[in-house]
Amino acid sequence: MNIVVCLKQTFDTEAKIVIDGSGNIDSTGVDQIINPYDEFAIEEALQLKEKFGGEVTVVSMGPEKAEAAIRTALAMGCDKGVLITDPGLENPDEWVTAEVLSKAIAQIPYDIILVGRIAVDFGASQVGVRLADLLDIPSVSSILKLEIDGDKATVTREIDGGTELIELSLPAVLTAQKGLNTPRYPSMMGIMKAKKKEVKVLNLADLGLNASDLQPKMTVQKFSLPTPRTAGKKIEGEPAEVAAELAKLLREEAKVI
Repeated sequence: MNIVVCLKQTFDTEAKIVIDGSGNIDSTGVDQIINPYDEFAIEEALQLKEKFGGEVTVVSMGPEKAEAAIRTALAMGCDKGVLITDPGLENPDEWVTAEVLSKAIAQIPYDIILVGRIAVDFGASQVGVRLADLLDIPSVSSILKLEIDGDKATVTREIDGGTELIELSLPAVLTAQKGLNTPRYPSMMGIMKAKKKEVKVLNLADLGLNASDLQPKMTVQKFSLPTPRTAGKKIEGEPAEVAAELAKLLREEAKVI
């Protein structure tokens, strides 16, 4: 079985976000990691490989430093990596990302494509379904369980208030939700082997694309941080006085009663 996993390098979820003077996110000194939802996709791919055999190829689009995320996936057990990097891809939206990934993946044999349900930076949750549309194959989002039988897949996906069971034909794009599995950590041997595994670096020309044809459909005008939380209040006194004061604050300040 040939499996492709799309991954994105994102900020560490515990990193402190800083907006610079020009209104952009300042990445100076911020640790970069594999998007956490993509880790579920990687783990599921590795479990499929262990069960059915085959090969897992990781595909990422981003700056040159995104190779570090690919190397981590290779250390976990993936076989090959593909990095698409180009000056013309400095600020892509989800449409551009899906267009570029689809061209790269079309050059790779695949039976199934796994993607994280959402990226924790922009949170659009669009790339997986857009990719499936461009490749003209079915997709299911937010899967919690996956079973493969020949060229059929049976998936349990999360929906509002419950789950849904879906059967579909392969190849397909499936987006991984938290709860699908528990991602493994790279072993020391895996880290050593990853240094020798192939990471193919491509640019737009290699994919037959031109930056002028990949103008984002959406642009971000500015970034802003949420309003800082105000300090809590401690009410002291006799129980009756405290209860009365609390009710007053909830009514007049919090406006919840």
